[in-house]
Parts: sequence; C-alpha cells; structure tokens
Amino acid sequence: MVPDDSNPKRLARLSLLCVAGAVSPAAVASCGQAFCSINTNWHAQGVWTEPGMRLDLQYQFIDQDQPRAGTRDVSAGEVSRHHDEIRTINRNWLGTLDYAIDPRWGVSFTLPLTNRSHSHVHNHHEHGGGVSHETQAWNFTRIGDLRVVGRYQFMGDGTSPSAGINFGLKLPTGSRKVENGDGERAERSLQPGTGTTDAIVGAWYRLPLDEGDSALFAQALAQVAMGESDGFCPGNQYSLDVGWQRQLAPRWAAFVQANFQWRGRDRGSEAEPEDSGSRKLFLGPGLGYAIARDFQVYAFVQLPVHQHVNGVQLTADWAALLGLSKSF
Repeated sequence: MVPDDSNPKRLARLSLLCVAGAVSPAAVASCGQAFCSINTNWHAQGVWTEPGMRLDLQYQFIDQDQPRAGTRDVSAGEVSRHHDEIRTINRNWLGTLDYAIDPRWGVSFTLPLTNRSHSHVHNHHEHGGGVSHETQAWNFTRIGDLRVVGRYQFMGDGTSPSAGINFGLKLPTGSRKVENGDGERAERSLQPGTGTTDAIVGAWYRLPLDEGDSALFAQALAQVAMGESDGFCPGNQYSLDVGWQRQLAPRWAAFVQANFQWRGRDRGSEAEPEDSGSRKLFLGPGLGYAIARDFQVYAFVQLPVHQHVNGVQLTADWAALLGLSKSF
C-alpha cells in the first residue's frame, strides 16, 4: 500500500517505524571478527503493535585495518605477538524474520551470512632462538550463528511510553572449522560460529515525543555463553544503547544513537584471552525512507568515540549499514 499523504501525521508515525530488525550481534576479537552494534530493533520492541510478519534484510561493511593496543593505534608487529594482525574486512548480510503474535508478544529469527577476509603474520619461534615470519590469509563466506529472540511488551501501545523485555538464545549453527587454501584452520575468534549456545536477556524503554513525531529509546542487553565448545568460550557481552528518532518529512526520518559495548575475555584452551575483550563507545547517525506503508529502507554510519581493547586487536575507523524492511 502506498502511504496516504492526505494524513501526514499518520504517515509520519509510520515512517518512524522504518528501522526494523532483531537484536544485532556485536562481536569483536583480536583477529577482527565484527558486526555493527547499531541497534535496529526498537521497531520490533514495542512501536509496531499490529500482529503479523515482517522481513528485514541488512548489509554491514566493517574494514578493520588499524591494530590497537589499549586506547592507542599501533603498527602491525609493534607489540610482539604470536600473530601480528594486519587486516580483516567483514561484509555481513543479516536476514531477520519477525512475527508479532499480538500487541504484547513476538519473536524474531536472525541468521547472518558473513563474507570475511583476514590476513596476519604468523611468527614461528624456531629452535635456537630464531624467528621466521609467514603471512597467512583466509577468505570465506559462511552462515553464522542463528539468534532466536522473544519479546514481551508490558506497557505502551506505540503512541504512549512503552517498555518490555527480550529473552532468547544464540544457537551454534555457524561453522567453526574454516580453513584456508593451505589447510590452516582459522583461529576460533575468526570463525563464523562460536560453537556455544548463548543466553540473551535484555530490557528496553521508548518515549514518544511531539505527538509521536519523535521518540527517545534505551535498551540494555546481555549475552552470556552457557558453556564451552571444543576448548573455546566467548567472553560475555553487555551493551547499552540510547537513541533519538525524528520525523523530517512525511516519508523521511532521522536517527542518532550512542552504543556502548563491554566484552569480556574469551576463555578456554583454544581462546586468546590476552587479546580479547574490549570497552567501546560508538555514535551512529542514520536516515530512513518510507517507500510505502509496509516497505522501508534505512542507512546508518557508525563512528567510534572511544575504543579500549585488551592486548592488541584490529579496529575500524567507521562502519556502514544499509537495510530494507517489508511488513505483511
């Protein structure tokens, strides 16, 4: 259905819903595995109250080409490590199927498809004290870990203040045995799957402003692995997102949000605890456009404000996200 421009207030509220999705994964490790931490799920978390299904497709680009130690940039090999990380390019496709059972209950399924290229220098310590250097690289496209997240909205109807909870699981559907052309298996933190089942819990709040033409939202989320898989357990992840939405025109909406992430160190015999775990703060401006009442597109740029990493890890100066959403 094409939006009815004769009712601009109604269309304004509809186009404010243009960002749709499920809980976006946000993982960063020493080798550079990454997803954008932009929160695209406040639509699903209480604004959209009509029962039904929605499909969302999202593309993310993150070029991690800057090694970092603590809060400072370093050059590759400046800090001695078994691996001198060089670069990782992440091209992530995320498909989400969201189903609102009724105005209170809903569930979403998110499956990532990741194209990842990574290179590092492997420093071999040989007998006699010598060191040889070998450049290793991986380039693969694989399915990642499926996320199933339910929600319950205990207050609000989309035009009044609303709040609710999230609860779900990240399932071990992604491969953890990717090898390069030389038969060298990638580190566990680079693999598309962790091998673990993780619990996901969170809560959110949304406050409409200006008769629904703008809104503030906040969400806190935790993801914790419920065990170890083949010598690897990813660090716990905690996030806090705060954002603002504003209607610019009947079809256009603007967004800005701050995303804080805290990630603990990986654990296990196959982990690299000294080079994993971080504290990061990002700023993400974005735009949305309502092509039709039930079809929207959106785009964000994510910029780092503060990044502190344990050991040496790859970071990015920016990340970009483009998505589209169709309701049925």
